[in-house]
Amino acid sequence: MHEACRSVAMGTAVALAVTVLAACGGDGSASEKTDGDGKGSSGTGAGGPGKNSPSADPSPAVEASGEPSTGSTADPQQSDDAYDFTPDPKKVPKNAAQARELSRNAALAPADWTPGMVKHDPYETAGTWPVLADSCVWSRGSLPQHVLDSYTRRIDVPAKGGKGRVQGSVTVTVHRTTEDADREMKDTVQESFRCPGQDLGGGQRLDGLMSMHLDQKDIKNADATLFEAGKYTGAGSGGKQEYVWTKSRIGPVTTAVSVKGARGYETTDLVRLAAEAGAKLLYRVETELK
Repeated sequence: MHEACRSVAMGTAVALAVTVLAACGGDGSASEKTDGDGKGSSGTGAGGPGKNSPSADPSPAVEASGEPSTGSTADPQQSDDAYDFTPDPKKVPKNAAQARELSRNAALAPADWTPGMVKHDPYETAGTWPVLADSCVWSRGSLPQHVLDSYTRRIDVPAKGGKGRVQGSVTVTVHRTTEDADREMKDTVQESFRCPGQDLGGGQRLDGLMSMHLDQKDIKNADATLFEAGKYTGAGSGGKQEYVWTKSRIGPVTTAVSVKGARGYETTDLVRLAAEAGAKLLYRVETELK
């Protein structure tokens, strides 16, 4: 019965994710799962907004009050057609320096995600790679050969009005080839099957993880997208909270968004946050690759 209920909940969350992502059309999506606590990177990069950000979007996922909104970040060129975009070979990063420029331009700052969000401490992670051991414990190592750069920013919705602090993250990873990025997407969805419970480090844990690839016909802003949901516990979480994560790919670039829930927030609030941040990331990535 428990697994049946989990499957229903997952189906509901995925349906909402598909709805929001479709509404966001050509905007984009993605981030790293552990926000630098296990699945991310270390170092400091540029802290400002990317140069191609639709940051003046009038429909943020969370308003300055910290309340989720029902608006979308739809690109005006949204279409019902299947996603069809080929990166300009001249714009695809060929080395680490070019990859770092793309990842910093594409990453969101707090105000880019939505007004009222703030930097987490630590804020940035770069130049390392998350590794999930056989023990289902995350750690960090050096970037693998197939990755030119991976960059994460952690951005939170502050506690307010009786609600807890929601912890979010956005990650942009540049691979050497599209095939490398595609392989990462396929490998990632297997992690939740291998480790439905994962230790992020620092007293943080994910349990009951379920993930799946979204149907390509439902994706309007990426070559591929996957969605994951589960339960999060950690210092100050106030017990088990909802957790959602989404990852997408455009050519050799993957993006990911994670959102760790807090008191007073429903799964639908977190999905909306993740989907809208993901859409903005994908919009920026596509702009960088045009």
